[in-house]
Amino acid sequence: LVGDPRCAPWEVTRHMESIMAAQELEKALALRTTNNHAAMDILQSIVKRDIVNGDEEATRVKEQGILELGGLLAKTGQAEELGGLVKYIRPFLSSISKAKAAKLVRTLVDLFLDMEAGTGTEVQLCIECIEWAKQEKRTFLRQALEARLIALYFDTKKYEEALALGSQLLRELKKMDDKALLVEVQLLESKTYHALQNIPKARAALTSARTTANAIYCPPKLQAQLDLQSGILHAEEKDFKTAYSYFYEAFEGFDSVDSPKAVSGLKYMLLCKIMLNSPDDVQSIISGKLALRYAGPNIQCMKTLATAYHNRSISEFKKTLVEYSEELKDDPIIQSHLDDLYNNLLEQNLCRIIEPFSRVQIEHVANIIKLPLQIVEKKLSQMILDKKFHGILDQGEGVLIVFDEPPVDKTYEAALDTVQSMGKVVDSLYKKAKRLT
Repeated sequence: LVGDPRCAPWEVTRHMESIMAAQELEKALALRTTNNHAAMDILQSIVKRDIVNGDEEATRVKEQGILELGGLLAKTGQAEELGGLVKYIRPFLSSISKAKAAKLVRTLVDLFLDMEAGTGTEVQLCIECIEWAKQEKRTFLRQALEARLIALYFDTKKYEEALALGSQLLRELKKMDDKALLVEVQLLESKTYHALQNIPKARAALTSARTTANAIYCPPKLQAQLDLQSGILHAEEKDFKTAYSYFYEAFEGFDSVDSPKAVSGLKYMLLCKIMLNSPDDVQSIISGKLALRYAGPNIQCMKTLATAYHNRSISEFKKTLVEYSEELKDDPIIQSHLDDLYNNLLEQNLCRIIEPFSRVQIEHVANIIKLPLQIVEKKLSQMILDKKFHGILDQGEGVLIVFDEPPVDKTYEAALDTVQSMGKVVDSLYKKAKRLT
């Protein structure tokens, strides 16, 4: 080009600048693993550089530079800088194709939101990007960003806003037949309804999501999210055996893509085993080949919980809740089942204590189990009403009188069987009489 008389001097200069930018990008890529700061400085200079319309090479270098800089900022935890980058590149996006612009914005926003940095600007940034997409009339990008906004509303517990935006977006997606995004929005709708304790609607939304997912190729991560939600809803219905199989599928799916959510799948698997009165299986699962790499506080807390449940020790159970409060009580799925687990443990302990007695002071039972008298008395009355054992509470004397298991009278069952058999005989005779006539 330098010696070509047909090329204008500005064209030569532009070509040389493009070559230099490409060389700088290669240098930055080489420095990524050894010196992040130096790589970021080079990438920032590439991103800030103005380019001439029509210079394809310079545009390509700048696009790659933006993506690489975004990846480095996310890797080093610089959330605010990454949010600033999303806003800074908007003028450049008007000079490239809609598809490339959509990919850039979607990738950077995904990187920013996946950091879960909790800067408080996530919702605002997402809304600004949606407004920009509306102004530029980029429908597909707007819909993808609105799906992320629904997820943000769900994470920040703004459930009403999530459902309102979700229902509006679902109508659009069904018309456009964008099944991949439709599955994501239907899954988010199911999660939101579950958070609001509307289990029937959560189940209906999940069924719709799974039906849509069957018609397309579903990425492993999304399939794992569907399995995880299925397990959660089955656990809500106390079907822990089916829930365990779904959690196992979710755990394997998340593990295959190295997602941090694999730990949640494993935790819920262990919870199902404890709820199924099989705490001994917890150790064998934790010792498995797949689970070993996820060893940490989240798994240790479930192991300690299983040990306390196996020993039928309420004191160990309470100690575990205090020691691992972040891992147990801060997880809404685990928290929802802890009360049931505690009640089961309390009932087992009370049954074991009163078993040798026909008449025992309630205060004595409370002293043995080391719980306040009122709580023990209330629980014993519940167990009598639920027919966990037969007896009465004599509150005047403060004693529990336990009766022997009454013999089951089989007269009524035998009478019902007889009536049913007679009904069959009469039906048979009626058919034979009908043939004769």
